[in-house]
Amino acid sequence: MAGKPVRQVNAIDQTRRMLSLVTYLRERPGARIADVARAFGITEDELVADLDLLPMCGTSFRGGDLLDIDTDGERIWWHNPAALGEEAAEPLRLAADEATALLVAARAVATLPGLREGDRQALLRATAKVETAAGETAGASSRLSVTFESEGGVFADVDRAISERRRLWIRYYSPARDEVTEREIDPIRLVSVGHTYVEAWCRRSEARRTFRLDRVAEIRILDEPSAPPEIELRDLSEALVQPAAEDPEVVVEVGPGGRWVAEYYPHDSADELPDGGLRITLRTPDPASLRRLALRLGRDGRIVSPPELADSARRAAAEALAAYETQPPAGAGQAGQCP
Repeated sequence: MAGKPVRQVNAIDQTRRMLSLVTYLRERPGARIADVARAFGITEDELVADLDLLPMCGTSFRGGDLLDIDTDGERIWWHNPAALGEEAAEPLRLAADEATALLVAARAVATLPGLREGDRQALLRATAKVETAAGETAGASSRLSVTFESEGGVFADVDRAISERRRLWIRYYSPARDEVTEREIDPIRLVSVGHTYVEAWCRRSEARRTFRLDRVAEIRILDEPSAPPEIELRDLSEALVQPAAEDPEVVVEVGPGGRWVAEYYPHDSADELPDGGLRITLRTPDPASLRRLALRLGRDGRIVSPPELADSARRAAAEALAAYETQPPAGAGQAGQCP
Protein backbone atom coordinates (compact mmCIF):
# COMPACT_ATOMS: atom_id res chain seq x y z
CA MET A 1 0.00 0.00 0.00
CA ALA A 2 1.49 3.34 -1.03
CA GLY A 3 1.74 6.20 1.42
CA LYS A 4 4.04 7.97 3.80
CA PRO A 5 6.74 5.91 5.52
CA VAL A 6 5.74 4.57 8.92
CA ARG A 7 7.04 6.80 11.71
CA GLN A 8 7.45 4.61 14.78
CA VAL A 9 6.98 6.90 17.76
CA ASN A 10 6.70 6.06 21.43
CA ALA A 11 6.62 8.09 24.63
CA ILE A 12 10.40 7.95 25.04
CA ASP A 13 11.00 9.19 21.48
CA GLN A 14 8.56 12.06 21.99
CA THR A 15 10.20 13.05 25.29
CA ARG A 16 13.63 13.16 23.66
CA ARG A 17 12.26 15.26 20.81
CA MET A 18 10.60 17.73 23.16
CA LEU A 19 13.78 18.16 25.19
CA SER A 20 15.66 18.93 21.98
CA LEU A 21 12.83 21.24 20.92
CA VAL A 22 13.27 23.37 24.05
CA THR A 23 16.96 23.99 23.23
CA TYR A 24 16.18 24.58 19.56
CA LEU A 25 13.46 27.18 20.24
CA ARG A 26 15.51 29.00 22.86
CA GLU A 27 18.21 29.65 20.28
CA ARG A 28 15.74 30.64 17.54
CA PRO A 29 13.12 33.12 18.79
CA GLY A 30 10.23 33.53 16.37
CA ALA A 31 11.10 30.36 14.45
CA ARG A 32 8.65 29.39 11.71
CA ILE A 33 6.50 26.33 12.36
CA ALA A 34 7.24 24.90 8.90
CA ASP A 35 11.02 25.27 9.42
CA VAL A 36 10.96 23.66 12.88
CA ALA A 37 8.80 20.74 11.72
CA ARG A 38 11.16 20.16 8.79
CA ALA A 39 14.21 20.28 11.10
CA PHE A 40 12.74 17.61 13.39
CA GLY A 41 11.34 15.46 10.58
CA ILE A 42 7.74 15.66 11.82
CA THR A 43 4.49 17.11 10.51
CA GLU A 44 3.29 20.55 11.50
CA ASP A 45 0.33 18.98 13.33
CA GLU A 46 2.73 16.84 15.39
CA LEU A 47 4.80 19.91 16.20
CA VAL A 48 1.73 21.86 17.32
CA ALA A 49 0.77 18.91 19.57
CA ASP A 50 4.24 19.11 21.17
CA LEU A 51 3.86 22.86 21.62
CA ASP A 52 0.55 22.27 23.43
CA LEU A 53 2.42 20.14 25.99
CA LEU A 54 5.43 22.37 26.57
CA PRO A 55 3.53 25.02 28.61
CA MET A 56 2.89 22.25 31.17
CA CYS A 57 6.64 21.84 31.69
CA GLY A 58 9.08 23.87 33.74
CA THR A 59 11.24 23.88 36.85
CA SER A 60 8.15 23.79 39.10
CA PHE A 61 4.38 24.13 38.86
CA ARG A 62 4.46 27.74 39.97
CA GLY A 63 3.18 30.01 37.22
CA GLY A 64 6.42 31.84 36.52
CA ASP A 65 8.42 28.61 36.30
CA LEU A 66 6.33 27.00 33.56
CA LEU A 67 7.39 27.50 29.93
CA ASP A 68 5.45 30.34 28.31
CA ILE A 69 5.47 29.17 24.69
CA ASP A 70 2.78 29.84 22.12
CA THR A 71 2.29 30.25 18.39
CA ASP A 72 0.36 32.58 16.12
CA GLY A 73 -0.07 29.79 13.58
CA GLU A 74 3.04 30.73 11.63
CA ARG A 75 5.79 31.47 14.16
CA ILE A 76 6.66 30.15 17.63
CA TRP A 77 7.27 32.58 20.49
CA TRP A 78 8.91 31.83 23.83
CA HIS A 79 8.10 34.65 26.22
CA ASN A 80 10.12 33.57 29.29
CA PRO A 81 13.31 31.79 28.15
CA ALA A 82 14.94 32.96 31.40
CA ALA A 83 12.77 30.38 33.22
CA LEU A 84 15.42 27.82 32.33
CA GLY A 85 18.40 30.17 32.68
CA GLU A 86 21.15 29.94 35.28
CA GLU A 87 19.41 32.55 37.38
CA ALA A 88 16.45 30.17 37.72
CA ALA A 89 18.56 27.20 38.72
CA GLU A 90 17.55 26.66 42.35
CA PRO A 91 18.12 23.47 44.34
CA LEU A 92 15.23 21.05 43.90
CA ARG A 93 13.10 20.77 47.02
CA LEU A 94 10.45 18.10 47.35
CA ALA A 95 7.68 18.08 49.92
CA ALA A 96 7.31 14.85 51.91
CA ASP A 97 4.28 13.70 49.89
CA GLU A 98 6.03 14.52 46.59
CA ALA A 99 9.13 12.55 47.54
CA THR A 100 7.03 9.59 48.70
CA ALA A 101 4.97 9.52 45.50
CA LEU A 102 8.09 9.81 43.34
CA LEU A 103 9.93 6.98 45.14
CA VAL A 104 6.95 4.62 45.15
CA ALA A 105 6.34 5.22 41.44
CA ALA A 106 10.01 4.81 40.54
CA ARG A 107 10.30 1.49 42.38
CA ALA A 108 7.09 0.24 40.74
CA VAL A 109 8.24 1.15 37.23
CA ALA A 110 11.60 -0.57 37.86
CA THR A 111 9.75 -3.88 38.34
CA LEU A 112 7.90 -3.74 35.01
CA PRO A 113 8.57 -6.77 32.82
CA GLY A 114 10.01 -5.88 29.42
CA LEU A 115 11.82 -2.77 30.68
CA ARG A 116 15.25 -2.54 29.05
CA GLU A 117 18.00 -3.35 31.54
CA GLY A 118 19.89 -0.13 30.80
CA ASP A 119 16.75 1.90 31.54
CA ARG A 120 16.12 -0.13 34.71
CA GLN A 121 19.63 0.51 36.05
CA ALA A 122 19.41 4.23 35.24
CA LEU A 123 16.08 4.41 37.07
CA LEU A 124 17.49 2.61 40.13
CA ARG A 125 20.47 5.00 40.28
CA ALA A 126 18.14 8.00 40.09
CA THR A 127 15.92 6.46 42.79
CA ALA A 128 18.93 6.03 45.10
CA LYS A 129 19.79 9.71 44.70
CA VAL A 130 16.24 10.77 45.54
CA GLU A 131 16.27 8.48 48.61
CA THR A 132 19.45 10.15 49.85
CA ALA A 133 18.01 13.61 49.32
CA ALA A 134 14.67 12.68 50.89
CA GLY A 135 16.21 11.50 54.16
CA GLU A 136 13.62 10.24 56.66
CA THR A 137 10.83 10.55 54.07
CA ALA A 138 12.39 7.69 52.14
CA GLY A 139 11.63 5.39 55.07
CA ALA A 140 7.91 6.06 54.77
CA SER A 141 7.95 5.33 51.04
CA SER A 142 9.57 1.93 51.63
CA ARG A 143 6.42 0.78 53.44
CA LEU A 144 4.29 1.41 50.34
CA SER A 145 4.17 -0.57 47.12
CA VAL A 146 2.31 -0.52 43.83
CA THR A 147 1.48 -3.54 41.68
CA PHE A 148 0.66 -2.89 38.04
CA GLU A 149 -2.14 -4.79 36.34
CA SER A 150 -1.22 -7.08 33.47
CA GLU A 151 -1.69 -4.26 30.94
CA GLY A 152 1.45 -2.62 32.34
CA GLY A 153 3.57 -5.62 31.34
CA VAL A 154 1.96 -5.73 27.91
CA PHE A 155 2.63 -2.01 27.46
CA ALA A 156 6.30 -2.47 28.37
CA ASP A 157 6.71 -5.35 25.91
CA VAL A 158 5.00 -3.46 23.10
CA ASP A 159 7.03 -0.32 23.80
CA ARG A 160 10.23 -2.37 23.77
CA ALA A 161 9.27 -4.14 20.54
CA ILE A 162 8.57 -0.81 18.83
CA SER A 163 11.87 0.61 20.04
CA GLU A 164 13.86 -2.47 18.97
CA ARG A 165 11.79 -3.00 15.80
CA ARG A 166 10.88 -6.60 16.60
CA ARG A 167 7.80 -8.66 15.86
CA LEU A 168 5.30 -9.69 18.54
CA TRP A 169 3.30 -12.87 19.11
CA ILE A 170 0.04 -12.33 20.99
CA ARG A 171 -3.03 -14.22 22.15
CA TYR A 172 -5.87 -11.72 21.77
CA TYR A 173 -9.48 -11.77 22.96
CA SER A 174 -12.12 -10.38 20.61
CA PRO A 175 -15.43 -9.66 22.40
CA ALA A 176 -17.26 -9.29 19.09
CA ARG A 177 -16.52 -12.94 18.23
CA ASP A 178 -16.06 -14.11 21.84
CA GLU A 179 -12.86 -15.93 20.95
CA VAL A 180 -9.13 -15.84 21.62
CA THR A 181 -6.84 -15.96 18.60
CA GLU A 182 -3.08 -16.25 18.17
CA ARG A 183 -1.33 -13.95 15.74
CA GLU A 184 1.99 -12.31 14.94
CA ILE A 185 2.01 -8.55 14.55
CA ASP A 186 4.51 -5.88 13.53
CA PRO A 187 3.84 -3.03 16.01
CA ILE A 188 3.73 0.49 14.59
CA ARG A 189 2.78 2.75 17.51
CA LEU A 190 0.99 2.96 20.84
CA VAL A 191 -2.09 5.18 20.99
CA SER A 192 -4.42 6.19 23.79
CA VAL A 193 -8.08 6.85 22.97
CA GLY A 194 -9.92 6.13 26.20
CA HIS A 195 -7.93 2.87 26.45
CA THR A 196 -4.41 2.09 25.31
CA TYR A 197 -4.00 0.36 21.95
CA VAL A 198 -1.20 -0.82 19.70
CA GLU A 199 -1.62 -0.11 16.02
CA ALA A 200 0.13 -2.85 14.08
CA TRP A 201 0.39 -4.79 10.84
CA CYS A 202 -1.26 -8.16 11.49
CA ARG A 203 0.49 -11.04 9.71
CA ARG A 204 -2.58 -13.25 10.10
CA SER A 205 -4.96 -10.93 8.26
CA GLU A 206 -2.25 -9.13 6.22
CA ALA A 207 -3.83 -5.80 7.10
CA ARG A 208 -3.53 -2.95 9.58
CA ARG A 209 -5.25 -3.73 12.87
CA THR A 210 -5.62 -2.04 16.26
CA PHE A 211 -5.38 -4.14 19.44
CA ARG A 212 -6.50 -3.04 22.89
CA LEU A 213 -3.79 -3.85 25.43
CA ASP A 214 -6.05 -5.08 28.22
CA ARG A 215 -7.41 -7.73 25.83
CA VAL A 216 -3.98 -9.23 25.19
CA ALA A 217 -4.00 -12.50 27.13
CA GLU A 218 -0.37 -13.38 26.41
CA ILE A 219 2.53 -11.68 24.63
CA ARG A 220 6.05 -12.58 23.49
CA ILE A 221 8.73 -10.52 21.77
CA LEU A 222 10.08 -12.51 18.82
CA ASP A 223 13.53 -12.49 17.26
CA GLU A 224 12.12 -11.69 13.81
CA PRO A 225 12.43 -8.03 12.81
CA SER A 226 9.28 -5.94 12.61
CA ALA A 227 8.71 -4.92 8.99
CA PRO A 228 5.29 -3.28 8.51
CA PRO A 229 4.64 -2.05 4.96
CA GLU A 230 4.76 1.66 4.24
CA ILE A 231 1.35 2.97 5.24
CA GLU A 232 0.00 6.40 6.06
CA LEU A 233 -0.67 6.89 9.76
CA ARG A 234 -4.26 7.72 10.59
CA ASP A 235 -5.42 10.51 12.88
CA LEU A 236 -6.71 8.58 15.91
CA SER A 237 -7.09 11.59 18.22
CA GLU A 238 -10.90 11.36 18.22
CA ALA A 239 -11.58 7.64 17.88
CA LEU A 240 -10.17 4.47 16.38
CA VAL A 241 -12.96 4.36 13.81
CA GLN A 242 -14.54 7.59 12.66
CA PRO A 243 -17.73 7.12 10.63
CA ALA A 244 -18.73 9.95 8.32
CA ALA A 245 -21.66 12.20 9.21
CA GLU A 246 -23.47 11.11 6.02
CA ASP A 247 -23.27 7.39 6.90
CA PRO A 248 -26.66 5.73 7.60
CA GLU A 249 -27.82 5.74 11.22
CA VAL A 250 -28.49 2.44 12.97
CA VAL A 251 -30.17 1.99 16.37
CA VAL A 252 -29.41 -1.12 18.42
CA GLU A 253 -30.88 -2.08 21.79
CA VAL A 254 -28.83 -4.42 23.98
CA GLY A 255 -29.41 -6.04 27.35
CA PRO A 256 -26.91 -6.05 30.22
CA GLY A 257 -24.96 -8.84 28.51
CA GLY A 258 -24.49 -6.74 25.39
CA ARG A 259 -23.23 -3.51 26.92
CA TRP A 260 -19.80 -4.28 25.47
CA VAL A 261 -21.13 -3.11 22.09
CA ALA A 262 -20.95 0.52 23.26
CA GLU A 263 -17.35 -0.03 24.23
CA TYR A 264 -16.36 -1.76 21.01
CA TYR A 265 -18.24 0.28 18.38
CA PRO A 266 -17.97 4.09 17.92
CA HIS A 267 -21.41 5.57 18.49
CA ASP A 268 -23.30 8.85 18.62
CA SER A 269 -25.16 8.05 21.83
CA ALA A 270 -25.77 5.27 24.35
CA ASP A 271 -28.88 5.77 26.48
CA GLU A 272 -29.59 3.68 29.56
CA LEU A 273 -32.60 1.35 29.47
CA PRO A 274 -34.67 0.32 32.54
CA ASP A 275 -33.44 -3.29 32.39
CA GLY A 276 -29.78 -2.25 32.63
CA GLY A 277 -29.22 -2.38 28.88
CA LEU A 278 -28.45 0.38 26.39
CA ARG A 279 -30.08 1.97 23.36
CA ILE A 280 -27.11 2.67 21.08
CA THR A 281 -27.18 4.97 18.06
CA LEU A 282 -24.29 4.57 15.64
CA ARG A 283 -23.35 5.20 12.01
CA THR A 284 -21.78 2.85 9.52
CA PRO A 285 -21.12 2.99 5.77
CA ASP A 286 -22.35 -0.63 5.51
CA PRO A 287 -25.38 -1.23 7.77
CA ALA A 288 -25.73 -4.80 6.46
CA SER A 289 -22.43 -5.65 8.19
CA LEU A 290 -24.25 -5.29 11.53
CA ARG A 291 -26.39 -8.37 10.86
CA ARG A 292 -23.46 -10.43 12.11
CA LEU A 293 -23.48 -8.36 15.29
CA ALA A 294 -27.19 -9.11 15.77
CA LEU A 295 -26.54 -12.86 15.35
CA ARG A 296 -23.66 -12.65 17.82
CA LEU A 297 -25.84 -10.87 20.41
CA GLY A 298 -28.72 -13.36 20.17
CA ARG A 299 -31.12 -12.65 23.04
CA ASP A 300 -28.81 -9.92 24.36
CA GLY A 301 -29.69 -7.45 21.63
CA ARG A 302 -31.67 -6.48 18.56
CA ILE A 303 -31.54 -3.96 15.72
CA VAL A 304 -34.36 -1.44 16.08
CA SER A 305 -33.84 0.69 12.96
CA PRO A 306 -33.73 1.08 10.05
CA PRO A 307 -36.72 -1.32 9.72
CA GLU A 308 -35.36 -3.10 6.64
CA LEU A 309 -32.11 -3.94 8.46
CA ALA A 310 -34.04 -5.14 11.52
CA ASP A 311 -36.16 -7.43 9.27
CA SER A 312 -33.05 -8.70 7.50
CA ALA A 313 -31.40 -9.52 10.83
CA ARG A 314 -34.50 -11.41 12.03
CA ARG A 315 -34.60 -13.45 8.81
CA ALA A 316 -30.89 -14.27 9.11
CA ALA A 317 -31.42 -15.42 12.70
CA ALA A 318 -34.44 -17.57 11.71
CA GLU A 319 -32.48 -19.16 8.84
CA ALA A 320 -29.54 -19.91 11.13
CA LEU A 321 -31.86 -21.51 13.70
CA ALA A 322 -33.64 -23.58 11.04
CA ALA A 323 -30.32 -24.80 9.65
CA TYR A 324 -29.22 -25.80 13.15
CA GLU A 325 -32.45 -27.70 13.89
CA THR A 326 -32.28 -29.73 10.64
CA GLN A 327 -28.77 -31.01 11.33
CA PRO A 328 -28.59 -34.69 12.41
CA PRO A 329 -27.54 -35.37 16.01
CA ALA A 330 -23.82 -35.55 16.60
CA GLY A 331 -22.49 -39.04 15.98
CA ALA A 332 -25.55 -40.17 14.00
CA GLY A 333 -24.77 -42.36 10.99
CA GLN A 334 -25.36 -45.75 9.44
CA ALA A 335 -25.42 -48.80 11.70
CA GLY A 336 -22.08 -50.52 12.05
CA GLN A 337 -20.20 -47.51 10.63
CA CYS A 338 -17.08 -46.51 12.52
CA PRO A 339 -16.97 -42.90 13.72
